[in-house]
Amino acid sequence: MLIFKRLLRWALLLAFSGLLLAVIAVGVAYWLIAPRLPSVADLKDYHMQVPLRVLSADGKLIASFGETRRIPVDIENVPDRLKHAVLSAEDADFYHHPGVDWRGIARAGWHVIVTGGDKGSGGSTITQQVARNFFLSPEKLYSRKLTEIFIALRIEHELSKDQILELYLNKMFLGHRSYGVGAATEYYYGKTLDQLTVAECALIASTFQLPSAVNPINNPKRAIARRNWVLGEMLRHDYITKPVYEQAIAEPNHAYPHEQPIEVDAPYLAEMVRRQVLDRFGNDALTNGYVVRTTLQSNRQQTAVEALRNGLIAYDHRHGWRGAEAHQDLPASAGEAEYDALLSSYTGVSGLQPGLVTASDAKQATVYLPTHENVILDLAAMSWARPHINDDRVGAAPVSVDSVLKRGDIIRLARDDKGEWQLAQIPAAQAALTSINPEDGSIQALVGGFNFVRSKFNRAVTAARQPGSSFKPYLYSGAFDRGFTPSSIINDAPLALPDPSKPNGIWTPSNDDDKFAGPMRLREALVQSKNLVSVRLLDAIGVRYMREYATRFGFSLDAIPANLSMALGTASVSPMSMARGYAVFANGGYLVTPYFIHEIDDRDGKPLYVANPARACRSCQERLLDTRPPGPPPADMNPTPANNLASTDGTPAESSSVDGVGEAVLPADVHGDNAHPPVLAPQVIEVRNDYLTTSLMKDVILRGTGSAARALDRADLAGKTGSTNDHRDAWFVGFNGDLSTAVWVGFDDYSSLGHGEFGAKAALPIWMDYMGSALKDQPLSTLPMPPGISTVLINRQNGLPTSADDPNGMNEMFKVEDIDRLRNQAAQQKDQDQQHAYDIF
Repeated sequence: MLIFKRLLRWALLLAFSGLLLAVIAVGVAYWLIAPRLPSVADLKDYHMQVPLRVLSADGKLIASFGETRRIPVDIENVPDRLKHAVLSAEDADFYHHPGVDWRGIARAGWHVIVTGGDKGSGGSTITQQVARNFFLSPEKLYSRKLTEIFIALRIEHELSKDQILELYLNKMFLGHRSYGVGAATEYYYGKTLDQLTVAECALIASTFQLPSAVNPINNPKRAIARRNWVLGEMLRHDYITKPVYEQAIAEPNHAYPHEQPIEVDAPYLAEMVRRQVLDRFGNDALTNGYVVRTTLQSNRQQTAVEALRNGLIAYDHRHGWRGAEAHQDLPASAGEAEYDALLSSYTGVSGLQPGLVTASDAKQATVYLPTHENVILDLAAMSWARPHINDDRVGAAPVSVDSVLKRGDIIRLARDDKGEWQLAQIPAAQAALTSINPEDGSIQALVGGFNFVRSKFNRAVTAARQPGSSFKPYLYSGAFDRGFTPSSIINDAPLALPDPSKPNGIWTPSNDDDKFAGPMRLREALVQSKNLVSVRLLDAIGVRYMREYATRFGFSLDAIPANLSMALGTASVSPMSMARGYAVFANGGYLVTPYFIHEIDDRDGKPLYVANPARACRSCQERLLDTRPPGPPPADMNPTPANNLASTDGTPAESSSVDGVGEAVLPADVHGDNAHPPVLAPQVIEVRNDYLTTSLMKDVILRGTGSAARALDRADLAGKTGSTNDHRDAWFVGFNGDLSTAVWVGFDDYSSLGHGEFGAKAALPIWMDYMGSALKDQPLSTLPMPPGISTVLINRQNGLPTSADDPNGMNEMFKVEDIDRLRNQAAQQKDQDQQHAYDIF
């Protein structure tokens, strides 16, 4: 008994000594480590990395930028069944321990001893996992584990249990770039947290341990096994009842990838937003959860995308079938596995689905799709597929299916209006559309090409193309500013001018039809798009003057050639710059600057930036009090685009705007102001000049090269077609009081679109499809006749005022100060005619 007491005394003494040494060791360790421990107080205001989100003006998702998926959730919005599932899987005693589970640590230590150093079992609580994921690396080191324990104890001292659990549920990686239960729930199930079943909660909880290996998509079998274990733990801790457990165990795995739904097809504008936000806020903009609200109207954008794609496909069909996208020799024994392998590198392109021809004869072809569907195509489904010969010629219509499609061909299919599959091909040509609000320059729709994935070059803002005759309205406006009138007579006759750059030293411009109409009024010249009238008109007002005048519409001097070819539209412009220029005519003579970001909010919805763009604001009090005369805009309002028209390597030419947003700007920020006066856009042309020029462009649509637009049955539309040499570019730019829209069609390598592909044929249908839908059910919007404009009866031959009994009389509009001058000219002309008659006798 005495020996036993001595042994017990020594055992107690050793235990006490060991405990004392352990406390001393921990104290020394803490003394050494404490200075390097991070401050956990920052966790109270910690912001998770959340992607940048881009929305349309009506709140629909355009894009999300960021490496991670995360949807932060408040702990009060996490349903109890999900909390219980996570606690059962990771830390059942979370609400009872001080941040460290000493028994778990003891078990882990014993495991290390008996296994000879294996650190596989960590024994970490949720608090320790928070410490590791926020402050430490995942290395399995004893020093890291000790630091983790100290940080966990500090966290428990600073934060409540609910705050710690909220951090944990939002921070942890749960597979497939999803961080936090909010993002994981959306990705795996396409749901919000409150919509999860008990089984789904358990499956989400099962991914915390090994998210890349054990998740319901990568390894469904292991994920289900882990889920069932979690359900058992929930039952053991009385979080669920036996019937609920049995129902959850029987529930199958419904998980599959649910990518965040993109609601608006606007990738070109999304990239513009990304660049502009990064320029303002730096790289943190991609992780700080900012929400960018753009000016884009989702319904107009969708219409623009469909109009552009349909227009390019229609153009492509006119120029014939270029052959299969690829061809593979198929063995007779090939089946679905081989078909899938051949199609694996092909994806859908703007509604054009890839397919493999598995059989073909004279009457029909069988096409296998990646969806394991077999489609039958008959001759009617490829009636358009005349063989492409060159830009100007196609062959005869196909008379058999196997003359078009062969077994092993990889082709494209698209559904028609009736939902039937038709043969298709990816257009070789490109197009762009920009539509802005003339009041403030806000971009309503923007499409930079047929498909963003195939070509990220944004033709809407960074292309530098020749506008052709669509540039003429600027010239006519300049002429009206120099005393010309819509009835001024200019000769449409052959012209030869010295030009050292030509082989014979002579430049002989011509009209598109190579015909000449003789002397004609300016109104008729624009309606018929007479090139020779434009050249003579430019020569009359002066090239230098017109270059300066063009800057009033937002163009830089560098973009405008310093010679008479300017009259034929040889400037370097983008669709955005043309839409901006025509907006001057649409809004009464004011130069607005395109912009596309209306507001930027932080993750809490607090505005960080609110745009205050310069506006036309014709009826604003500030505008009525503004007595400044029209004139050139401030120098900083005009960009400096490149004057090269083609790159040496055949790639698309770009303007010098290195930020990829063209003329668009980020307007003045007024997010902190309770009240702010409107910023007035500079008036660059007089309203009467605007009204006269617009009246000519209305006639272009009523009875000129844009007459197809009469089908829209709107009296407020005005615009101008444009084509360039060899049909390299096709344009239509037009407007009403609500929208200014430019459409361009062409090849990136400056190839010809083909004979007859004028702006009225290639670009106008796209413009019509878009404007017809965008303005549907909208009231007419056009400038009223301003003071100082009068209508006078003129002679349609000489353009001078005439009497009411003149059989060649017609009405024309003039500035009032021009009328007396023209009447004097008419009187002089009459006297000369009478004198000439007397001289005969």
